[in-house]
Amino acid sequence: MDNFSQEPRREVNVAGLNSFLTRMYGLMSVAVIVSAFVAYLTMVPFRASSLAFATQHSGMVWLILLLPIALSMGISFSATRNPAGSLIMLMVIAVIYGFEFSLISMAYTTANIAAAFLSSSAVFITMTIYGTVTKRDLSRAGSHALAALVALIIASLINMFLRSAAITYVFSYIAVIIFVVLTGWDAQKMKNIYLNYGSQVSIGGLVVLGALQLYLDFINLFLSLLQIFGMSDRN
Repeated sequence: MDNFSQEPRREVNVAGLNSFLTRMYGLMSVAVIVSAFVAYLTMVPFRASSLAFATQHSGMVWLILLLPIALSMGISFSATRNPAGSLIMLMVIAVIYGFEFSLISMAYTTANIAAAFLSSSAVFITMTIYGTVTKRDLSRAGSHALAALVALIIASLINMFLRSAAITYVFSYIAVIIFVVLTGWDAQKMKNIYLNYGSQVSIGGLVVLGALQLYLDFINLFLSLLQIFGMSDRN
């Protein structure tokens, strides 16, 4: 990803660009649907067995939840060379996160989940449209947001020991702001990468790579808003 220039070409193949964006957002939507379907299966028909597995195999659950990090790195390094393998890894990530969502969602009401999903969808759609059509370079804002994300992850790990609900609540708002910016930046970045390198690399690989980045933006936005709505109800 870092090897790609973000400066678009002057000549734009509108039809090719539209096809690329349609495939990328379509695949990202499929990943979200897969996660939602797995979460539903885990929460409803297989709720008892899922809870039993999570309780009896806590170590295995942690390994499963950490696996998407390795798979995401694998996609980042191999997407343009192995689109089919990267697509499989993306679907595995979607399945694992679906399982994770089901465990997290058990702590929230249906109203919280619906409100978080609708809100994150509206924000996500708005920012992807903005990132795609704006002529303003979002790379600087994106870089700042990425640095802020790293700092937030470190601070959140520290807060795991402090167990401060107030800090968690504030961090959730910060996370929303970060992923709002990252969503617009990733949308613009993938558009520019296609314009610069679409004729030199596998379009299928770029589609998977872009779908992964936007999928991660969406689910993190959703989880942050879910935490905000849930904690607001409790207060």
